[in-house]
Amino acid sequence: MPWNLQVDEHPAAVAYPADPQEVARIVEAAAASGLRVAPQGTGHGAPPLAGRLEDAVLLRTSAMTDLRVDAARRTARAGAGVLWGDVVTRAGRVGLAGMHMSSPGVGVVGSSLGGGVSWYSRQHGLQCSAITAVELVLADGTFVRATETQDADLLWAARGGHGGFGVVTSLDFDLLPIATAYAGMLAWDWRHARHVLTAWGEWTEGAPDSVTSVARIFQVPDIEWLPGTLRGRKMVMIDAVAIGDAEAGARSIAALRALRPEVDTFAQVPAADIAHLQLDPQEPTAVYANSVLVDGLPPDAVEALVASAGPESGSNLLFVELRQLGGALARPAPRGGALDHLDGSFLVLGVGLDVGTGWSAVREDATRVLDSLAPWTSRASYLSMAYEAAARRGWSAASYDRLLRIRQSADPNGLFVLPQAPSDD
Repeated sequence: MPWNLQVDEHPAAVAYPADPQEVARIVEAAAASGLRVAPQGTGHGAPPLAGRLEDAVLLRTSAMTDLRVDAARRTARAGAGVLWGDVVTRAGRVGLAGMHMSSPGVGVVGSSLGGGVSWYSRQHGLQCSAITAVELVLADGTFVRATETQDADLLWAARGGHGGFGVVTSLDFDLLPIATAYAGMLAWDWRHARHVLTAWGEWTEGAPDSVTSVARIFQVPDIEWLPGTLRGRKMVMIDAVAIGDAEAGARSIAALRALRPEVDTFAQVPAADIAHLQLDPQEPTAVYANSVLVDGLPPDAVEALVASAGPESGSNLLFVELRQLGGALARPAPRGGALDHLDGSFLVLGVGLDVGTGWSAVREDATRVLDSLAPWTSRASYLSMAYEAAARRGWSAASYDRLLRIRQSADPNGLFVLPQAPSDD
């Protein structure tokens, strides 16, 4: 069952391998039967697979949960079924942190192959650039361990290439020497959205790389596990993480606190707690989501955003989120691969639930928000969050062509089905 229940998958078969040897046998059997293979960890990225699995074996890697953390080397090795919550908990015990996503329930392998924007990325870059080795089963059933010195093309492709080269069974990646950080949320009633977002946009222009923030227009559902101060309300929120001590962190967000939020949860917290900062649901949920990268947030862009998602918009979206990019994310990583940076100042994400209006209405609300930002939209896309974007927009032309050559070499018959991967179709 995928995490995103909005997707109704109908594969020819479903397999749950426990180790790389079983993966190889499944791959070989599928090829011999004329079926394709679709690897899937959690199913957070399932939407692009809808309607494409009738002739495929859905290969669920959720049982492959071996996780090793080497405190001395500051590295981890995660099996294909490991979740980020597992990594941050284990790493946190030895004073380390992983470049996890916004939810602890996101899979390490899938999010890393797609890039991986973390709370630490403005200082340390994409999670995919932290990958040091990848183990995978190729289309002919052979097992490969790709490193900088062996099968280096496959390692390069794993760093942001979204897969399509084999079934990844584990990743090795670097951890960060971060034990705690200054983190929390500020919240206002959404009638203040225009003022807060304008001030936040100006603040981001001078924010140090050690600070990463997210702003949201959030129609908070009345769900028991959410904080009572937020439940059932319509809010504008700013979440942020500042690497360093509380004193420096407080200084970095002082201008935002001056906007007099009614909710302020900032404190010095263990790094493992940051995976829960954004209050993402912990159980499988039916959602629609899409995104664009934008090159700036001038007052006119804020006006367009509030008009399409704010108090007078009529939007039923659960939230519209603006993730602050820039910093190390804007610079090609020294150890970068297929995706080594992101072209854009913000990632704007529209997320909706079906509240009785139907999925077409949810999609229309999200499309209206993203279209309103067209004058500031980047030509590039972050495919891990842009489920309807053309795959070519996820990479530079040179990287796309190189990915295609690697995929054609590793999987000449197109055995593997991936949500978003280079294709000559």
